[in-house]
Amino acid sequence: MASYLDPNLKVFSLNSNRELAKEMAEHIGINLGKCSVSSFSDGEIQINIEESVRGCDVYVIQSTCDPVNKHIMELLIMIDALKRASARTINVVLPYYGYARQDRKARAREPITAKLIANLLETAGATRVITMDLHATQIQGFFDIPVDNLLGVPILSDYFLTKELNDIVVVSPDHGGVTRARKMADRLKAPIAIIDKRRPKPNVAEVMNIIGNIEGKTAIIIDDIIDTAGTITLAANALIENGAKKVFACCTHPVLSGPAIERIDNSCISELVVTNTIPLPEQKQIDKITPLSVAPLLGEAVIRVHEKLSVSKLFD
Repeated sequence: MASYLDPNLKVFSLNSNRELAKEMAEHIGINLGKCSVSSFSDGEIQINIEESVRGCDVYVIQSTCDPVNKHIMELLIMIDALKRASARTINVVLPYYGYARQDRKARAREPITAKLIANLLETAGATRVITMDLHATQIQGFFDIPVDNLLGVPILSDYFLTKELNDIVVVSPDHGGVTRARKMADRLKAPIAIIDKRRPKPNVAEVMNIIGNIEGKTAIIIDDIIDTAGTITLAANALIENGAKKVFACCTHPVLSGPAIERIDNSCISELVVTNTIPLPEQKQIDKITPLSVAPLLGEAVIRVHEKLSVSKLFD
């Protein structure tokens, strides 16, 4: 491992995604900082930082994935501990930003929980956020500190380029994902199609129409999050029924809760390509799912932020 020489750069990992944190530390050329996360018998979280961070630029790696609330509390307590230990900057690396789907009032008397999480992180003492594929890009504006929202599209696109598929069409599973689908289509030099769907209630999707030509083509569905996999499997079925010869799917954040794994395994999707922003436990590792690592991208972002270099190069 190449050694990163600046002693003022420290990287800590909490419990949500230690494997990704280890890969990132390896890419940077640094050992992970020493800290322990334990719980009282009633579930209260206790954190102890086991080395000096005074005057240091600290990066804390934590995906706020399942169990979401526990991982958010771990992160908030860690930020508070670093602030009280006189860290110079506290940079939160959130590969997956939990609660991002609650980004607006869709109905009366609904909370905007994505904004609440932003407030909590800032109040705790975070000075910067590095994240990936926010569900809604306007969440960056919920913060009054810098936010770097890195993209999963280049990593996913590069993988599909290596497969040398023919007659590709990139498919957005809804209107909201068209920008993402267009970015992938530009990289793969392919046309796009859109699935026009109605969602009567959360985690329930109903496919309506397909906009675009998919007949005889290899379809690649791209989304930011796959949760229960209802949308993605319905979309895949609709594409096959309307003449697509093969369907691949990909996403940045494999939440894969509830019946997701069973649905994907039994679906007509040939392969689901995901990233490791959320770790896949053993029971979710099936032959159809291919994980790709975002550690080099996030590690490079940490180096660039620390050395005050441009982060925009990482969007190319």
